[in-house]
Amino acid sequence: MRTEQLEYIAAVTRLGSLRRAAEELHLSQPALSETVRNLERELGVDLLERKRSGARMSAEGRELLPHIINVLDAVDRLRGAAGEQHRISRMVRVGTVNAATVPLLIPTVRAFRAAHPLTQVEVVGAQQTEIHRALSEGGLDLGLVNHLDGDDLPADFETTELLRGRPVVCLRPDSPLASLDAVSAEDLLDGREALIAMRSGYVMHRYLHRLLEGRGPALSYTTDGAEMGKLMVAEGLGATVLPDFSVIGDPLERCGAITHRPLMDDTTRVLLMLRRRRADSVPRAAHDLHEAFVHRAAELGGHLSDRP
Repeated sequence: MRTEQLEYIAAVTRLGSLRRAAEELHLSQPALSETVRNLERELGVDLLERKRSGARMSAEGRELLPHIINVLDAVDRLRGAAGEQHRISRMVRVGTVNAATVPLLIPTVRAFRAAHPLTQVEVVGAQQTEIHRALSEGGLDLGLVNHLDGDDLPADFETTELLRGRPVVCLRPDSPLASLDAVSAEDLLDGREALIAMRSGYVMHRYLHRLLEGRGPALSYTTDGAEMGKLMVAEGLGATVLPDFSVIGDPLERCGAITHRPLMDDTTRVLLMLRRRRADSVPRAAHDLHEAFVHRAAELGGHLSDRP
């Protein structure tokens, strides 16, 4: 067994594709596939499930993945201790529902890269269920997800609360709803402003459905993620409902293209959670990025969380 075999299987698992892994590793796909099959024969298990849509870790592979990561981390530590100047760089993959991207994610990644110049950070936008699946299968190291206060926490992950905020109506300053001190559910339905909703599968879609009691406005749009929702608001297509920590400090808010109003008589809390798979050992880079998120959230605490 060779170290590069373990690195190859980790790359295939992380990227979900033999083709993408081969491109990253600068190998031909047949050579990579044969190397992985040799490792599978040596271990006596099928590490990957190969489908037309891509390769994913098998159940047996998921059980062995923590051990593979432990070996690779031990090799990295050995190389570091020996003073190797060209240590293999690692990648950390973060899945996000695109909440608090500007105040939290971007500053955290910037600070992490300054401290870890050899480590690549890949940010993947996805729905919560997709993030959870990728975390379970080893395709993601960390996941940023929204969570409504009172929802059950999944048992398969370690969960850290980063930010605590409230749902707000995100709108243009010249919106007819911007003249209100607070916006009610009826205001969202009365047709003065089209409603831009998150697509089914997002927490804010579920929240809005509950807020409106299943009713829908005469004119509405659906989209993927807060960032596209804010752009649509800025372009005058309507208003949307987002956590306040997704709006406050956004460049569009800072330049006056969007603003926000509280929802009337609503006490719901939205939590931004950082999740990772439960494991005996966590790669050092993923651990350090996790700590960087926690540190940045603590810096923001007085501004975005724990507000009356």
